[in-house]
Amino acid sequence: MVDFGIVVVETLKMEKTGRVNWDYDKEADTLYISFGKPVPALTLDLGNGVLARYLRDSDKLVGFTITSVKQIVGK
Repeated sequence: MVDFGIVVVETLKMEKTGRVNWDYDKEADTLYISFGKPVPALTLDLGNGVLARYLRDSDKLVGFTITSVKQIVGK
């Protein structure tokens, strides 16, 4: 992790995965994307409604959560 005052930047590792799982919650207008089987993870807010999910012990990227999907892709 690199600390630039208020802004904290994480270096996340993405490994090859055989499967990408996704689920869209229409009521919450949120898209959940997991690389491999979904697992409990920490969240890093990348801004603009995009959240990266990663494992603390390895900094492995395990998925993304995207909020307000309709605003991003249009109605």
